[in-house]
Amino acid sequence: MIEDVQLDATSGEITALRLDKQRLVEGDFFIDCTGFRALLIGQALGVGYEDWSSLLLCNSAIAVQSTPQGAPLPYTRSIAHAAGWQWRIPLRHRQGNGIVFSDAHMSRDAALEKLLSSLDGEAITDPNVIQFKPGVRRQQWHKNCVAIGLSSGFLEPLESTSIHLIHFNILRFLRLIPDGQVEPWAIDEFNRQVDEEMRSVKDFLILHYWQNARQKDDFWVACRDNQVPKTLRHRVDLFRATGSFFRNLEELFSENSWIQVMMGQGVTPEKTHPVARQMIEAELSQMMQRLSAEVRRKVDALPAHGDFLAENFV
Repeated sequence: MIEDVQLDATSGEITALRLDKQRLVEGDFFIDCTGFRALLIGQALGVGYEDWSSLLLCNSAIAVQSTPQGAPLPYTRSIAHAAGWQWRIPLRHRQGNGIVFSDAHMSRDAALEKLLSSLDGEAITDPNVIQFKPGVRRQQWHKNCVAIGLSSGFLEPLESTSIHLIHFNILRFLRLIPDGQVEPWAIDEFNRQVDEEMRSVKDFLILHYWQNARQKDDFWVACRDNQVPKTLRHRVDLFRATGSFFRNLEELFSENSWIQVMMGQGVTPEKTHPVARQMIEAELSQMMQRLSAEVRRKVDALPAHGDFLAENFV
């Protein structure tokens, strides 16, 4: 456990970490993997945190494992509720369950009761309560420290982006120091890329809530009435007006992902590309039927999800 972070009096850089058994760990460069506490980048180096709680209203989660029931489904379910959403993840020997919610719209006790009452099987772990503040560190790399993981920021698990962000930020870091030397331009570029990606993921998550049609729940009404970022509003307005969507380079979510969420939430184009209008309706119908038949043929040839797990994983 880190007891103290020692800084150079002149440069302000980290020189060493003092651990709980008084062991001193010195170094030239440090990676902050201390989670939400951000002991190095936040507490020691004083890099601030940009709070996105006003844009992403969910700030709490409870997770519990349960016994599996029946054949496992080959997908995760995300289920909306009055103040957020729940997840169900079927695994070979257990099922993962959780509830994500806004504590301004649902109490922790009510969320726990809703989660436990909706389990398909019997709970086999104690509920794990997680409180979080959605947002991003104002700089991911400052002086001789780079933040990776929760110390760099957190976006709720609706699209399970945490592992991707960790992986990609490690790759970015390595690409920017090919000879092991740290240059000011590398720090600036790393911070620019991470900030851009975090904001893109944030917009995509907000989209799931903003364009909802639920009328009776205060949480969902607040999400719909929220002042969303201009970048997100532009993308939705452009798609609604023209049917066009443009993906930024190296952006995590593809055009298909954005379009599926928009159309699933009722955002449909008012116009279409001229090329799309060249196919008559009968041709389009036949093409879709052939595509559906091909997908069905391939799916029917695959083993059941439970059988695949049993044959390929011990």
